[in-house]
This record gives sequence, C-alpha cells and structure tokens, in this order.
Amino acid sequence: MPASRKSKRAAAVDEFTPAEFPRLKLPVQPPFAPMEARTTDEIPQGKQWIYEPKWDGFRCLAFRDGEQLVLQSKAGQPLGRYFPELLQVLLEVPADYFVLDGEIVIEVDGHLDFDALLQRIHPAESRIKKLSRQTPAQFFCFDLLVDANGADLSGLPLHDRKDHLRRFLGDHLKRNHTLRMSQFSPDLAEAKAWLTDLAVFGCDGIVAKLKDEPYHSGDRDAMYKIKRKRTADCVVGGFRYAAKKEKGIGSLLLGLYNKAGELDHVGFCSSFTTQQRLDLVKKLIPLRGGSGFTGKAPGGPSRWNQGRSAEWEALDPTLVVEVQFDHLSNGRFRHGTKFLRWRPEKAPRQCTFEQLRIVKKPKVA
Repeated sequence: MPASRKSKRAAAVDEFTPAEFPRLKLPVQPPFAPMEARTTDEIPQGKQWIYEPKWDGFRCLAFRDGEQLVLQSKAGQPLGRYFPELLQVLLEVPADYFVLDGEIVIEVDGHLDFDALLQRIHPAESRIKKLSRQTPAQFFCFDLLVDANGADLSGLPLHDRKDHLRRFLGDHLKRNHTLRMSQFSPDLAEAKAWLTDLAVFGCDGIVAKLKDEPYHSGDRDAMYKIKRKRTADCVVGGFRYAAKKEKGIGSLLLGLYNKAGELDHVGFCSSFTTQQRLDLVKKLIPLRGGSGFTGKAPGGPSRWNQGRSAEWEALDPTLVVEVQFDHLSNGRFRHGTKFLRWRPEKAPRQCTFEQLRIVKKPKVA
C-alpha cells in the first residue's frame, strides 16, 4: 500500500519499536510474511471457498519454541511486549512448538474495541501491564503453520490445516477464553449472515480463502476480503478548499449531533471528481459563515491527515449527506468516507450518534 494511503491502523503498526527476532528451532521463522488478501465487492461463490469473519484487530503470528514465545505483527514487527497476558496464555498451551496465525482483539462492553488496542502501543511497561489487566486481549486463531511436533503444515491445503488447528487447540479452548478458534464455514449463507449478526461485535467484513491451497506467504493469490458497507447520514458543518483554491472544494467536513445537541466533527469526505469539486463551490459558498461545529471542531494538522491543510470554512448546518464508511473509532470515522448522495429530505437534527450505537452483544463461537 502506498504511504499516502496508509490507515491509522498501519501507522500504529509502523510505530512499533524495531527489534531483531530470536532464532527459533522452527521450520517457519520470524519475521514471516503472512497471507494477504485482494479486495473485492462481492463474496466469491463455489465449493472451493472457505469463509471467515474479518475481525477488527491486529493481525498476528505467534511462534512457540520451548520457553521462547514471539508475537509478530503483519508488518513484521514484534508485538510481545504490548500483550504480556497473551504471552502467558500461549506459554501455557501444552505444546513445545507451534506457529499460529490469527487476530489480536480486545473486547469492551460486548464489542471489539480497536482504540483499546492502540492504547497498548505505549513506551511505559507499567502502563501496558495495567491495561493488560483492565482490558485483556484475546487471540482469535484461524490457521496453524507448525504443529506441536514442529512439523511444517504450510504446504498443506487450507481445509487440512483447519483440521489440524481444531485438534491442536482441543481441550485448551474449553479451559481458557483468551485463545479461541475463529469461526469458519463453507456455507455462503452463513458467511452473509455474519455481516449483520456479528457486525455489532466487531466483524467488519468477510474473508474468503481457497480451501485446497497451501499457505500463501506474502501474496494475495488465495484470499479475498469483502468489507461490510456501513453508511451514515451526516451534517456538512464546514469544508476545506482543494490544494489549489481555483480547483474547487477539497473535502466536506462531517458532523453528528451529540446528546447535548451540539454538532461534533466526526470526519471528512473527499471522494469527488474534478467537476464535482467545482460544482460544490456553487452549493457551499452561499452557506459560509454559519455556526458550523458547536461541539468538537476540526483540529489542526496531525500525523493522520497526511499534509491536508488545517484551514477550513464553517457552514450553516443545513445540508445532509449520506456517506459510506468502514470504521468508527472514538467517535470519529477512522478513514475518509465515500460520498453516496445528498439527503435534502432529512432534517439535520436527525443526524445523531444514535444511528451508530451498538445495541447488543451477539454470540461468538
């Protein structure tokens, strides 16, 4: 992924302290490139696929060689110091050798909380230990690359590796909820149901993997990801011009009303064509000088806005727009949103955080 498109998630991974990995007596050594996925809009269909929920967490490879335990991020950086509780649990597994592929997640109030994961990336060991007790992490396992005998399973078909994983975890799953086997199914209808049934828990899409393929380290030839499409109606509380003002509007600044009736800034939308940017000038200029954001307002430059100007124009909050987003983090859209349509029939005061509220905790295997 080009640097200009790195997400907040990737930026956090980049900040992990570099370190050399120990040499382990395993056929698969860290750093090891995990399987990656191509993005597609439709779930692939056919008997050749196995489906899995796509969890909102940190991808992780766990390597065990006797008393040595290494956690490696997708970017090839060590994760162990940030999740001491996982090190302890994985060292309690009755096996001297293994390599697991999975997702580190943290559950808070019945749903997966990515912000809680980000808080772990902290230089102070005391802070990490405190958080590990307050919000302990879990490890959702979806692949086994090396078994308890130290045998390399990466060349086996996925469906065989799933069988090995189920037997490997075995009784340990019954005793400890920290280490769990992630759901999977060959049934397309079940996979589609996850998009709604597990959405509030933290499933942000579906992963489809070719069941007869070996483990594809570092390539995207055997796995596809399909993101769950989420939409929200937002008030346009302001805008930023394009880098060159004569080229029109660069982005719309989006807001939602909080419980106090104040308009909080929640993100931006910049997915416009050249002509649309020019047309937006005619639509927005007459509304300049309004109250704009009466709650949380857009801030200055940050490491996440990748050089966008901090200057913005406040608008009279009368326009409502429907946007598509992928993640909500700490009351804001984690990435830029996609413009879908204007909603002239929608009253701005109807655009509240209530539409994004998590309402229940579903059952997870």
